[in-house]
Amino acid sequence: MRLFFISIILILSIQAGDVKPWAKALEGLSASERAVIVNKGTERPFSGKYLNHNDDGLYRCKVCNSALYKSTDKFDSHCGWPSFDDAVSGAILRKRDADGRRTEILCAKCNAHLGHVFEGERLTAKNTRHCVNSISLTFDKEKKDTLSYAYFAGGCFWGVEYYLEKLDGVKSVVSGFMGGKVENPSYRDVVAGNSGHLETVEVVYDASKISYENLAKAFFEIHDPTQVDGQGPDIGTQYLSAIFVDNEEERETIEKLIKILEAKNYKIATKVLEKSSFFKAEEYHQDYYKRHKKEPYCHARVKRF
Repeated sequence: MRLFFISIILILSIQAGDVKPWAKALEGLSASERAVIVNKGTERPFSGKYLNHNDDGLYRCKVCNSALYKSTDKFDSHCGWPSFDDAVSGAILRKRDADGRRTEILCAKCNAHLGHVFEGERLTAKNTRHCVNSISLTFDKEKKDTLSYAYFAGGCFWGVEYYLEKLDGVKSVVSGFMGGKVENPSYRDVVAGNSGHLETVEVVYDASKISYENLAKAFFEIHDPTQVDGQGPDIGTQYLSAIFVDNEEERETIEKLIKILEAKNYKIATKVLEKSSFFKAEEYHQDYYKRHKKEPYCHARVKRF
């Protein structure tokens, strides 16, 4: 009996220590906000504040402030709700709706209900419509020109995330997967080596405070870019070193840095690949070292530039 009570206390302690940082935000929601965001309701068509909103900027989750949609992906679908044909990579979680027919969309970070996604309507070239409740969103007009995204794979994503999020100008680092052939892979899928994905981090950074080049330099210094079979003791295709570039400017920057390192007699194994779909890893992988109060076992900062 004593062991039973001790077990209960331990479970409660763990749960108490794992309280989501947005719990307070949920408590502060109005009744109408809660009806949509928590209870998965829908605001009346043509009533939302962002339906005819055309300012340039970034739409964010009202609960956890995660970046969800760019204004450049917003379009008028005449459906009565704000519509987007694309989302910020890794920001949206898709789930079969309770009605068994539609696909619900939620914030991938806090699971706030956003609306539904539809495909095959041919309303835009991307053939996708995220139908979103305005009440689930906030809008950040100031961030459009400064928030940028970069994708790095350098072994276990725990360590890469740990070091990159310490850089001034980096807003957030998300652990996930990129480069494979399976939609929404689980960690088990990737570890099995059959999905083709690499453990990758998505870095959201303020380009007015840190350049893509300096971010890439830091990446080359926090892991061993010469190791061909993984990173440290982590061996396998999912742990290979790679940088996923989004445009020619990024590619040229990375190739320039590789040439600098090769001139210093480093035999660089890092692959330069085209950016593809990014899939966020399970929640227990996010901020792993910070939450467990540990330090990386196979990553360390080594000056190379």
